[in-house]
Amino acid sequence: MIFSTLEHILTHISLSIVSVVIALHLITLLVNEKVGLYNSLEKGMIVTFFCITGLLVIRWVYWKHFPLSNLYESLMFLSWSFCLIHMIPYLKKQKNHLSAITAPSAIFTQGFATSGLLTETQHSAILVPALQSQWLMMHVSMMLLGYAALLCGSLLSVALLVITFQKDIIRIFYKRKRLLNKSFFFGEIQYLNERGNVLQSASHFSVRNYFRSQLIEQLDHWGYRVISIGFLFLTIGILSGAVWANEAWGSYWNWDPKETWAFITWTIFAIYLHIRTNTNLQGANSAIVAFIGFLIIWICYFGVNLLGIGLHSYGSFTLTLN
Repeated sequence: MIFSTLEHILTHISLSIVSVVIALHLITLLVNEKVGLYNSLEKGMIVTFFCITGLLVIRWVYWKHFPLSNLYESLMFLSWSFCLIHMIPYLKKQKNHLSAITAPSAIFTQGFATSGLLTETQHSAILVPALQSQWLMMHVSMMLLGYAALLCGSLLSVALLVITFQKDIIRIFYKRKRLLNKSFFFGEIQYLNERGNVLQSASHFSVRNYFRSQLIEQLDHWGYRVISIGFLFLTIGILSGAVWANEAWGSYWNWDPKETWAFITWTIFAIYLHIRTNTNLQGANSAIVAFIGFLIIWICYFGVNLLGIGLHSYGSFTLTLN
């Protein structure tokens, strides 16, 4: 009873704080950061991190197994992973470019876990024999940390694509405007006024274009770094899962739907990292591959569990291995 009460308290506190954090982040986009809201945002994410950590520890102590035995626990661990990724730049005293991604991702996963799932699916239970292994902690935690990092990096790539697309639209609009101005006859004074306006617009366009290019470069840089870390975690998770599968089922690889989609996810991001080695294909080209990987991750994480087929379908929505 005490453990259950503490769990509910920590759940509501963490969900409330991360909601306030997102509100503060939106405010910082509209006003100057000198107001001090930025520090409040970072501290709020730290409090959220420790609340979710306490929740997972309580479930670990109460149920006597690592809290990754069902969808609810895996979603809470995924939310915890987003908070952990958010804290890394803050602890290194660097500008946090991930806050616009990590905070909404944390509240989305935690909100779905607490409100989108049935109450019965939130309760843990005795593990099935295949899950009663020390590899549970190693394999599933690495997979979820990999998913979290890959999702954050992919969302940065999506933001890059959106800004690049807007940039192309603005450039096309500006060129058409110049062509239209040259296509009609104007008086000498009106022509000079139009020319002055065009030059002024071109100056503002150049400034905006410069800052936009800088933002695109930063998004590409941070997306690459985060995806690289996620790819490493995903590789460790797949390898540890293969060892666990050999112990549980007598085979390192069974081409189970979950395993197959995990391999597809790994392949997509391996292609992304390979493309990033070519400077001519960086930016939008690699971001498109990351966007495809973003969709594949959700198919691997949710799609297979919804179907409830294969060796990883322990209770479908109630028990998951990855």
